[in-house]
Amino acid sequence: MCGSDMTPVAEVRELKSSTKAAKDTNWRAAMEEEMCTLAENEAWDLVDDPKGVKLIGCRWVYKVKYNTDGSVNRYKARLEAKGYVQQHGIDYDETFAPVTKMTVVRVLFAVATSMAWHLH
Repeated sequence: MCGSDMTPVAEVRELKSSTKAAKDTNWRAAMEEEMCTLAENEAWDLVDDPKGVKLIGCRWVYKVKYNTDGSVNRYKARLEAKGYVQQHGIDYDETFAPVTKMTVVRVLFAVATSMAWHLH
């Protein structure tokens, strides 16, 4: 679903309900793409519920991405953890999210190459 969809902007709505999104082929394809990406990146391991631990849920967030001319580029669905239900010191003590964009990695390599630095 990464191709251009020439739907007029006035007809496109970002949804709040995953029930409604599941009925729309564009949003369903976007959700399937997100699930495939998460699986390819091995974003999680399926485990049994730990005893005495409060589990947090997840939710879908829907966004429409537009081209510069205002036409719809693609429908983007993101699966997010409901981290806002946790309380520091009760549900967690530390946070760490090793996330970077490939453009940052490429810039780092370019600088290291131009400076003749050794990376490992």
